[in-house]
Amino acid sequence: MFDDLSSVMKRVLKFGTLLVLAILVLGSLIGFFVAGISGVLAAFAGSLAALAFTGLTALSVLVGSKFSLAGFLGAVLGGWLLKMVLFLVAFTVLNKAEWLTSQARPIVFFTIVVAVIGGLILDTRIVSKARLSADVKLP
Repeated sequence: MFDDLSSVMKRVLKFGTLLVLAILVLGSLIGFFVAGISGVLAAFAGSLAALAFTGLTALSVLVGSKFSLAGFLGAVLGGWLLKMVLFLVAFTVLNKAEWLTSQARPIVFFTIVVAVIGGLILDTRIVSKARLSADVKLP
Protein backbone atom coordinates (compact mmCIF):
# COMPACT_ATOMS: atom_id res chain seq x y z
CA MET A 1 0.00 0.00 0.00
CA PHE A 2 2.70 2.51 0.98
CA ASP A 3 5.97 3.11 -0.83
CA ASP A 4 9.18 3.07 1.12
CA LEU A 5 11.76 5.80 0.59
CA SER A 6 14.25 3.53 -1.16
CA SER A 7 11.71 2.51 -3.82
CA VAL A 8 10.88 6.18 -4.45
CA MET A 9 14.58 7.06 -4.80
CA LYS A 10 15.11 4.06 -7.10
CA ARG A 11 12.34 5.42 -9.33
CA VAL A 12 13.98 8.86 -9.23
CA LEU A 13 17.30 7.31 -10.28
CA LYS A 14 15.75 5.12 -12.97
CA PHE A 15 13.70 7.83 -14.62
CA GLY A 16 16.43 10.42 -14.04
CA THR A 17 18.89 8.18 -15.88
CA LEU A 18 16.45 7.74 -18.75
CA LEU A 19 15.93 11.50 -18.91
CA VAL A 20 19.69 12.15 -18.97
CA LEU A 21 20.15 9.52 -21.71
CA ALA A 22 17.45 11.18 -23.82
CA ILE A 23 19.08 14.57 -23.27
CA LEU A 24 22.46 13.04 -24.17
CA VAL A 25 21.14 11.73 -27.49
CA LEU A 26 19.35 14.96 -28.39
CA GLY A 27 22.24 17.13 -27.16
CA SER A 28 24.76 15.04 -29.11
CA LEU A 29 22.78 15.44 -32.32
CA ILE A 30 22.43 19.18 -31.86
CA GLY A 31 26.04 19.45 -30.69
CA PHE A 32 27.30 17.57 -33.74
CA PHE A 33 25.49 19.90 -36.14
CA VAL A 34 26.59 23.01 -34.23
CA ALA A 35 30.20 22.19 -33.32
CA GLY A 36 31.11 18.75 -34.67
CA ILE A 37 32.78 16.23 -32.38
CA SER A 38 33.44 18.94 -29.81
CA GLY A 39 29.66 19.45 -29.53
CA VAL A 40 29.11 15.73 -28.99
CA LEU A 41 31.75 15.67 -26.26
CA ALA A 42 30.19 18.78 -24.71
CA ALA A 43 26.77 17.08 -24.59
CA PHE A 44 28.41 14.03 -23.03
CA ALA A 45 30.14 16.17 -20.38
CA GLY A 46 26.94 18.04 -19.54
CA SER A 47 24.90 14.84 -19.36
CA LEU A 48 27.50 13.14 -17.19
CA ALA A 49 27.44 16.08 -14.78
CA ALA A 50 23.63 16.00 -14.66
CA LEU A 51 23.64 12.25 -13.98
CA ALA A 52 26.19 12.66 -11.18
CA PHE A 53 24.15 15.42 -9.55
CA THR A 54 20.94 13.37 -9.78
CA GLY A 55 22.69 10.38 -8.22
CA LEU A 56 24.20 12.45 -5.41
CA THR A 57 20.80 13.91 -4.56
CA ALA A 58 19.18 10.49 -4.29
CA LEU A 59 22.15 9.13 -2.35
CA SER A 60 22.09 12.00 0.17
CA VAL A 61 18.35 11.49 0.77
CA LEU A 62 18.81 7.74 1.24
CA VAL A 63 21.75 8.19 3.62
CA GLY A 64 19.97 10.97 5.51
CA SER A 65 16.84 8.90 5.98
CA LYS A 66 18.77 6.60 8.32
CA PHE A 67 19.29 9.45 10.82
CA SER A 68 17.15 11.78 12.89
CA LEU A 69 15.79 14.97 11.35
CA ALA A 70 19.01 16.86 12.12
CA GLY A 71 21.06 14.06 10.58
CA PHE A 72 18.81 14.03 7.52
CA LEU A 73 19.21 17.77 7.03
CA GLY A 74 22.96 17.46 7.56
CA ALA A 75 23.25 14.69 4.95
CA VAL A 76 21.20 16.62 2.40
CA LEU A 77 23.15 19.83 3.05
CA GLY A 78 26.43 17.91 2.88
CA GLY A 79 25.36 16.41 -0.44
CA TRP A 80 24.47 19.86 -1.70
CA LEU A 81 27.86 21.25 -0.67
CA LEU A 82 29.63 18.30 -2.29
CA LYS A 83 27.72 18.95 -5.52
CA MET A 84 28.75 22.62 -5.46
CA VAL A 85 32.43 21.73 -5.00
CA LEU A 86 32.25 19.09 -7.75
CA PHE A 87 30.48 21.60 -10.00
CA LEU A 88 33.22 24.19 -9.51
CA VAL A 89 36.03 21.68 -10.02
CA ALA A 90 34.43 20.04 -13.07
CA PHE A 91 33.70 23.28 -14.84
CA THR A 92 37.08 24.76 -14.02
CA VAL A 93 38.59 21.72 -15.74
CA LEU A 94 36.14 22.06 -18.64
CA ASN A 95 36.98 25.73 -19.00
CA LYS A 96 40.62 24.79 -19.63
CA ALA A 97 39.84 21.85 -21.93
CA GLU A 98 41.31 22.34 -25.40
CA TRP A 99 38.76 20.06 -27.08
CA LEU A 100 35.87 22.26 -25.92
CA THR A 101 35.55 24.90 -28.63
CA SER A 102 33.72 28.18 -28.21
CA GLN A 103 30.85 26.85 -30.37
CA ALA A 104 30.47 23.82 -28.07
CA ARG A 105 30.37 25.70 -24.76
CA PRO A 106 26.65 26.56 -25.04
CA ILE A 107 25.94 22.85 -25.59
CA VAL A 108 27.33 22.05 -22.12
CA PHE A 109 25.32 24.88 -20.58
CA PHE A 110 22.00 24.02 -22.21
CA THR A 111 22.44 20.28 -21.63
CA ILE A 112 22.81 20.91 -17.91
CA VAL A 113 19.98 23.46 -17.77
CA VAL A 114 17.55 21.14 -19.57
CA ALA A 115 18.61 18.20 -17.39
CA VAL A 116 18.19 20.19 -14.16
CA ILE A 117 14.75 21.54 -15.13
CA GLY A 118 13.64 18.14 -16.41
CA GLY A 119 14.99 16.47 -13.28
CA LEU A 120 13.13 18.88 -11.01
CA ILE A 121 9.88 18.21 -12.87
CA LEU A 122 10.51 14.47 -12.77
CA ASP A 123 11.42 14.43 -9.06
CA THR A 124 8.35 16.49 -8.20
CA ARG A 125 6.03 14.16 -10.12
CA ILE A 126 7.54 10.99 -8.63
CA VAL A 127 7.55 12.21 -5.03
CA SER A 128 4.08 13.77 -5.25
CA LYS A 129 2.61 10.49 -6.52
CA ALA A 130 4.42 8.38 -3.91
CA ARG A 131 2.46 7.11 -0.95
CA LEU A 132 4.84 7.55 1.96
CA SER A 133 3.76 6.87 5.51
CA ALA A 134 4.44 9.51 8.14
CA ASP A 135 5.08 7.11 11.06
CA VAL A 136 3.57 9.56 13.53
CA LYS A 137 3.31 8.32 17.10
CA LEU A 138 0.35 9.77 18.94
CA PRO A 139 0.37 10.16 22.76
